[in-house]
Amino acid sequence: QVQLVESGGGLVQAGGSLRLSCAASESTFSDYAMGWFLQAPGKGRKFVAGISSSGGSTYYADSVKGRFTISRDNAKNTVYLQMNSLKPEDTAVYYCAASRIWTMLASAYDNWGQGTQVTVAS
Repeated sequence: QVQLVESGGGLVQAGGSLRLSCAASESTFSDYAMGWFLQAPGKGRKFVAGISSSGGSTYYADSVKGRFTISRDNAKNTVYLQMNSLKPEDTAVYYCAASRIWTMLASAYDNWGQGTQVTVAS
């Protein structure tokens, strides 16, 4: 079981930037593909971005392509989500998740952080 802790959320004006971090407890962090998901009030978790275990491949939802960048530092057991040009519709709780197998399906991830709130004011 991988323990994940997100940080970096907050309140930002539209057009601003935030950088989310997700620190993992597991020393075999580099064995896991990582994903970022968001959950708006009353809705299910939705894929935002993902990165392979090595960091060599990245994947993005169409809604964030060109604005968000996912990266990881396996030496620090941490994955990041750089969010630029934020929009009010990006407002949600953001979760990081770890999986032994790369997938965009939230149901396939069995390791989740507690989430961090991102609020974008118009």
